[in-house]
Amino acid sequence: MPNELDKRRTRDVAFTQLLESSDPEQRLRNQLIAARLRMGWTQAQLAQRLGTKQSAVARMENGGISPTIKALRKLADATYSRLVVRLDEAGD
Repeated sequence: MPNELDKRRTRDVAFTQLLESSDPEQRLRNQLIAARLRMGWTQAQLAQRLGTKQSAVARMENGGISPTIKALRKLADATYSRLVVRLDEAGD
């Protein structure tokens, strides 16, 4: 049974292209959206679980604010996700 993320990928080519972005900030925003959609939640439902407002979730997803590691950890916990932060050596 397809989840909300799979359904959106199927019907929205632009959304799928955004998910595959090479920009690290856009990829993070895409992962935030994907985690929420995987749970089948609206922004308001996620906000309630995070103890914040829907507008704050919207700003995180749209790039209006950069979430802190603490906020990302809380979001990962709420969506049963694993938070991984890493720096890789730049290749030449």
